[in-house]
Amino acid sequence: MNAISDNAYTRAWSAVGADLPEAQAIVVISAHWLTPGSTHITDAPRNRIIYDFGGFPDELSRVHYDSVGDPAVAAAIARQFVDYEAELDQQWGLDHGTWSVLAHLAPAPEIPVLQISVDYEMPLPELYRLYGQLRAMRRRGVVFIGSGNIVHALGRVKWDGGPAWDWAQQFDADTATALRDRDVGKLLDPYGTWSEARIAVPTDDHYRPMVAALSLLEDHEDMRFFNDEIDMGAIGMRSFITV
Repeated sequence: MNAISDNAYTRAWSAVGADLPEAQAIVVISAHWLTPGSTHITDAPRNRIIYDFGGFPDELSRVHYDSVGDPAVAAAIARQFVDYEAELDQQWGLDHGTWSVLAHLAPAPEIPVLQISVDYEMPLPELYRLYGQLRAMRRRGVVFIGSGNIVHALGRVKWDGGPAWDWAQQFDADTATALRDRDVGKLLDPYGTWSEARIAVPTDDHYRPMVAALSLLEDHEDMRFFNDEIDMGAIGMRSFITV
């Protein structure tokens, strides 16, 4: 619903988007494109929009997000992977993990927009190593966005609102500290590190884009948090951007 809302989250996305550096392309790693055993990169010249949800107001399915892709950028990304063959994909498009955020962050993109899938079978340390190989593309002017939620427990959402669950607040605080300290070992083993992880991250599909984004940071870069509130008791909106 944030795609069509005016609230603190969407206004923060708009503010971040206004300050983004000039870019060659925007590439989103979305929790909503899971490809177990492989990694795909969109390379269609123009992106189609995927309405990958149900039970929401019709207004949400009428959102349009016009953007082009770039087969050359997709191929360049694929070449960065050492000893790993990513698949170029013209069938997918942009799912709501991408366009619902970019509708505010980059509402009228004049540069290509691409999406990378998440290998749901790859161990987190290997995922971190794989995406770290894309740092060279950042240096060449590609903006990468990881789109998911660090705390993502849909089964425990308070649909009528209310304060965050204690375990959600604790897990959010612990991972925030680990992110700030760049304690990668803890972040790559959430279930072995924090007892709240099994509740806050019952499945790690939405956690993985954070791991991918973290791997793209340079050693000298710091991060700034924004949208650090927990929505509906169990959905952590915490985001970070390099400074």
